[in-house]
Amino acid sequence: MNFQLRDRERFNCLKNTLTAIAPGTVVFHNVGRFSFDSNSSTQLFNSTFVFMNSPQIPDSMRAVLLEGIGFDKIHLREIPTPRPGPQQLLARVDSAGICTSLIKIAAQGPNHTLIHGWDVEKFPLTLGDEGSVTLVEIGEELRDQYSVGQRFVVQPAVTHPPVLHRERYRNGGKGIDRLGVGYTLAGHLAEYILITEETIQGRSLLPLPSENLAFSHAALSEPFSCALSGQDHHVHLVQSDPMEERQAQKGLLRGGVTVIVGAGAMGRMHVDLALSQRPKKLLVTDLIASRLQRVEKLFGQRAKNLNIELKTLDPAQVDIAKVIDEETAQRGADDVIVAVGVAKAVESAQGYVGRNGVLNIFGGLKSGDHWVSLDANHVHYKDTIVTGSSGGSPWDVKKTLDLLSEGEIDAGAHIVQVGDLNHAVEFLRRVKDRELDGKAVVYPHRFSDSILSVDSWSLEDERQYLEL
Repeated sequence: MNFQLRDRERFNCLKNTLTAIAPGTVVFHNVGRFSFDSNSSTQLFNSTFVFMNSPQIPDSMRAVLLEGIGFDKIHLREIPTPRPGPQQLLARVDSAGICTSLIKIAAQGPNHTLIHGWDVEKFPLTLGDEGSVTLVEIGEELRDQYSVGQRFVVQPAVTHPPVLHRERYRNGGKGIDRLGVGYTLAGHLAEYILITEETIQGRSLLPLPSENLAFSHAALSEPFSCALSGQDHHVHLVQSDPMEERQAQKGLLRGGVTVIVGAGAMGRMHVDLALSQRPKKLLVTDLIASRLQRVEKLFGQRAKNLNIELKTLDPAQVDIAKVIDEETAQRGADDVIVAVGVAKAVESAQGYVGRNGVLNIFGGLKSGDHWVSLDANHVHYKDTIVTGSSGGSPWDVKKTLDLLSEGEIDAGAHIVQVGDLNHAVEFLRRVKDRELDGKAVVYPHRFSDSILSVDSWSLEDERQYLEL
């Protein structure tokens, strides 16, 4: 006996019927597979998705829209569910992350770099640049390349000119070569997402390397990929002998000393990724004690297992430059990542970098406060490389997914609040008001009355949460 269900809540309506099903029978849901033991009436959730040929797709769906300029223009609405054209895909959004970039989109509207003059009041945007999805309908010209049930994440920074609605862009879309999912391309804060030609042709649709990767963990591959891209910009010119040619070594210096300035949400992702690159020492600084405590709680044991010396430092309590000198025998750090958007932090961090070291200005500075003083002599005499990055590429997402699957990084360690699509606007408010220190994720097809606060969020936690 097979059933097609739109939402897990409908399972409750069929509960009595399902107890009569023979043991081992598989019931197909349009998002998952359920096995039932008729003797115990126990529901066992299997994260592997199995789809029927024609999964039920509702006529309408909930989506978080930006309907003008300003935070008060963000609303949860019921809108028609899109259907794919010949070269498009329709996917169910399994989980979506809440990103600070959405606050900037709301504040700037058409003037945002990736909105390109699009009238957000006339043509509202479906927000959400972080998410994991499962295909539910394939455009007729793509059926030999994709199949219903495949799981993907979308790299939101799409390197491709507009294909659709060119008239809505400034100058008819001329000269535009980069678009954004969750910007002018429909985003993940919805029950379903239309994956258009730009995303597919821009090679921004990345398959999951493992079916056992949690939906929420896959969704966070995007912010992780931004940090990974930042660390990938580090280049060390290594010369083992004065008569040998210098060799470029990409990434954090293995066996070296890394300093991360700022232990907020992105700073902690940098800590997580830095551990996977195996420095000898990892020093993390922040003025907020609770953040440093969280770093120690989440990563202390793992660092110890990897034989990496992890230290957390409060600049109000200790002289960071002096500590670095003590830890490096006056040589300075090999890699310094400034993960806060504060000019003073950037200027101070210059003094932490040793010879042949790298200074990474990762945290974006507020417009108007983005000028900093540079010690040119330090750069000149210590052969310092100064770099920075914003966002990532499809390769960065692919590499992040591999690291997640291999257990080298843990997305669940960064999740602090969980909810459904009804909570998305509240999550955004908490981000705007700096009440959320960590990542929030939503499950668009799981309805719950309240927001769940957690210390971390594992695959098992997710499975239990979705089983209802």
